Amino acid sequence: MELLLIRHGQSEADLLGVHEGKADFPLTELGQRQAKKMAHYVTQFFPPDLIVTSPLIRAKHTALLLQNSVGCELLEENDLKEYDNGVLAGLTKEAAAIQYPLPKNGRPFHIPIQEGESELEFRFRAERIFHKIMSDYHHCNRIAIVSHGGLISNLLKAFLKLPNTHEFAFPTGDTGIHLLGIKETVRVVKFLNRQEHLL
Repeated sequence: MELLLIRHGQSEADLLGVHEGKADFPLTELGQRQAKKMAHYVTQFFPPDLIVTSPLIRAKHTALLLQNSVGCELLEENDLKEYDNGVLAGLTKEAAAIQYPLPKNGRPFHIPIQEGESELEFRFRAERIFHKIMSDYHHCNRIAIVSHGGLISNLLKAFLKLPNTHEFAFPTGDTGIHLLGIKETVRVVKFLNRQEHLL
């Protein structure tokens, strides 16, 4: 089985300088062009049998453009949403720093942000959806997972069986693609954050 982890294209939040997270901003015109280029590239080189997407509009729109190109089934999974950043969602970074400043030594890993989730809960959510996809769709040869930067980073940690710490992060650019392979007990990272389709 292969897993294609794909981040959505540029969203309006990227231009507004706000905390996005669970806030549901649409793709920009550039983001739509990025997603179409990604869809063409994936269709040509790594066509999936199934697409599973976050329901947030920026990811779902990206996934729909891929589905239109590939023609396979598309499913939504709530657990593929971005980090639930609670009271910060949609706030400008300047306003958030004033209204909800971080504790002096940062927020502990197990403590949730107000009206949101903790980093530990976020990691466990990624573990849960990773194992669900592996279990429910094991019959597929290749699955495309369209999601968000933070969730994708945690999916990679789940794939690599890394510990629950702040020490590792895997950035993903707009419509960046990671390709992972699983054969019996062997897990292979084939490539990370590929964006050659945008060149």
